[in-house]
Amino acid sequence: MQQGSGSETQVTWDDQQNINKFSKLNNRFHELKDEIKFAKEKCENLEDAGNELILSDEEIVRFQIGEVFAHVPKEEVETRLEEMKEETTKNLEKLEEEKESIVAQMTELKKILYGKFGDSINLEEE
Repeated sequence: MQQGSGSETQVTWDDQQNINKFSKLNNRFHELKDEIKFAKEKCENLEDAGNELILSDEEIVRFQIGEVFAHVPKEEVETRLEEMKEETTKNLEKLEEEKESIVAQMTELKKILYGKFGDSINLEEE
């Protein structure tokens, strides 16, 4: 049961489900922020690697595959870098879309919960 400005507001099962859903969405939102940050850094690193490769005069370059560096022709490395950049960009776009969807759902839940509980509930980050 929640207390709010002198009167008691009953928490129904549906209200509790909305609160739980908001909590799960909020946790996923924070996970997505971290994943998006990592994906952006990876995109920048791949772009930097591509730029360094352009400046390189060597025909055979060292390319990291897993934990091992292999000597690979420059053209093949350029192709692999482009594929990696495309994959990372697509993943980043997917993460951004998911984040927007979660923000929209959280906004709707905030309206519902604040409408019922007012100042008795705090859904904001500190």
